[in-house]
Amino acid sequence: MALRALSTFPSLPRRFTRRGPTLTVIHRNPATSIVCKSISPSESTVSLSERDGFAAAAPTPGERFLENQRAHQAQKVVKKELKREKKKKKDESVRKVVDTSVSCCYGCGAPLQTSDVDSPGFVDLVTYDLKKKHHQLRSVICGRCQLLSHGHMITAVGGNGGYAGGKQFVSADQLREKLSHLRLEKALIVKLVDIVDFNGSFLARVRDLVGANPIILVITKIDLLPKGTDMNCIGDWVVEVTTKKKLNVLSVHLTSSKSLDGVSGVASEIQKEKKGRDVYILGAANVGKSAFINALLKTMAERDPVAAAAQKYKPIQSAVPGTTLGPIQINAFLGGEKLYDTPGVHLHHRQAAVVHSDDLPALAPQNRLRGQSFDISTLSTQSSSSSEGESLNGYTFFWGGLVRIDILKALPETRFTFYGPKALEIHVVPTKTATEFYQKEVGVLLTPPSGKDQIQEWKGLQSHRLLRIEFNDPKSRPASDVAISGLGWISIEPIRRSKDSEPRDLEEAEHEIRVCVSVPKPVEVFIRPTLPIGTSGAEWYQYRDLSDKEEEVRPKWYF
Repeated sequence: MALRALSTFPSLPRRFTRRGPTLTVIHRNPATSIVCKSISPSESTVSLSERDGFAAAAPTPGERFLENQRAHQAQKVVKKELKREKKKKKDESVRKVVDTSVSCCYGCGAPLQTSDVDSPGFVDLVTYDLKKKHHQLRSVICGRCQLLSHGHMITAVGGNGGYAGGKQFVSADQLREKLSHLRLEKALIVKLVDIVDFNGSFLARVRDLVGANPIILVITKIDLLPKGTDMNCIGDWVVEVTTKKKLNVLSVHLTSSKSLDGVSGVASEIQKEKKGRDVYILGAANVGKSAFINALLKTMAERDPVAAAAQKYKPIQSAVPGTTLGPIQINAFLGGEKLYDTPGVHLHHRQAAVVHSDDLPALAPQNRLRGQSFDISTLSTQSSSSSEGESLNGYTFFWGGLVRIDILKALPETRFTFYGPKALEIHVVPTKTATEFYQKEVGVLLTPPSGKDQIQEWKGLQSHRLLRIEFNDPKSRPASDVAISGLGWISIEPIRRSKDSEPRDLEEAEHEIRVCVSVPKPVEVFIRPTLPIGTSGAEWYQYRDLSDKEEEVRPKWYF
């Protein structure tokens, strides 16, 4: 009769004997094969299968199930350990970027140091030791910030403000690196955009810096818009442009840090949306972040004693791009969350990147913008060599020494209106003499640049862009705006409106305006829908009809 397999027996004793040599059967884990040892006088070891045809028992379904369960549990443990290690490395990288143990200047965020007088963050050694002894390093302001607070124009970012950089300068890439940790943190982002330089300061790729964190969009310096501007039109215009850029935001706020208009609405929105997260103020360089934080703290101080105490040590404000050189932590909330003033994102395509620091104040408007309009009737003299004789064709506009606009094709009734800083004067000359005029008057009539050293280093207007502006209904609204990054914009009105006469009907070939815009490299030029400013803006601006779905997902704006 054939022998039965060992696994078929209901139970086996630990040891059993048979005639002949003594056998010992050892039971081990299910995954381990059963080995039989033959005990003989010669102590020779022989397996049971070799001797009598016995083999290892096949695993039962129950044993296979248990083995799979153990493997599954082991895999879970390994995944959990890997996840824990990944989180540990992430936390270490965040702590490396934002090191709160290093004492920084409360005015600009630069780490305090006593070795290099010309570098940001320098403090006298005696003052440093005294403040450190009394645990007051958080109340120290560096020498550079003291000079900035007294009106000195001291840049610290290499490649900006006319400086190539050096060991005392911080590069724009280094400042951007200080914001890289925002992608890894759970934070609330308050993104600032300058209404005067909307396209140049918008930061369309802000998601590369902040990841999926929620964004509150704040439009600053609305007090600079011309009198009579309807904020309803401005708010709708901003939301329309923002929606086209496909940047999802929680809400849009029109604010003025000078008059505090709209700041209370931002404070309420922050309190509503922060939900235990830290709040970061983010924006392009010189967009008004520090001024906005001071206005925000002033508004919050009326109800929050923590914000009132934080006003004692406020970030420094100045017209120099790159005033803030590191994240400045501010204790501004009762719940313990932090408010951070961050270094401005330096954009190479703005005028501030090519203009010397001595000329930077000329780029910052201080009062309400007043448009300077030009058409053929406003010119004191007309060039007999003009191609049309009764239009701006054949004329060139110089906006300081930074912008040149050649009129290639325009209607006799076309009007150009410039909105920007008053310090930049506008000169109109015939195009045939424009090049000679610029070479002669740059640094004299055409400023900036100003000063002998700046003029010698000035590379001129090397970038040229041919713009073709088409329009359908010139009677109802201006054609478009031509925005110069970091400076302002030009509103182009194909047919100037007059109360005395009705606009004429145009032929099909007349629905086009062509201009050539020359700027320094790498300053950018944008074409955008006309910003509805002044009393006339409310007259021609048209609100778009929205579907129910668009109304639901479209961000709301507040003022």
